[in-house]
Amino acid sequence: MDNNDRNRDQNRTNNFSIGEMLLRVLITSIVVAIAAYFTPGFSIDGFGSLILSAVIIGVLDYLVQRFTGIDASPFGRGIAGFLVAAIILYVTKFIVPGFHISMWGAIIGALVIGIIDAIMPGREAL
Repeated sequence: MDNNDRNRDQNRTNNFSIGEMLLRVLITSIVVAIAAYFTPGFSIDGFGSLILSAVIIGVLDYLVQRFTGIDASPFGRGIAGFLVAAIILYVTKFIVPGFHISMWGAIIGALVIGIIDAIMPGREAL
């Protein structure tokens, strides 16, 4: 990655509007809801828990990417991204009331989210 790529990536993260953040939370909510529906050991109690979990997942993803440089995309970033996505899902259970997921549910959920990410064009991962 050269300096132009780094500057472009930094400008992209610095120019994040409120509309983009809301859209990202909405898309993450939809993806997490679909993953919870199809994944055994993964459930969400209500709409409030779903929205809060999407915000927390976004924040955790941002923090991991900011401090480690690993993007939590289950398929796009290989095994490291897959494991980080599973860990983010599992850690969210301790922060969000009504968000229930087992260790296997987090692993399967990361796989389901990876499949959904592959299907949804233009979607930036969890």
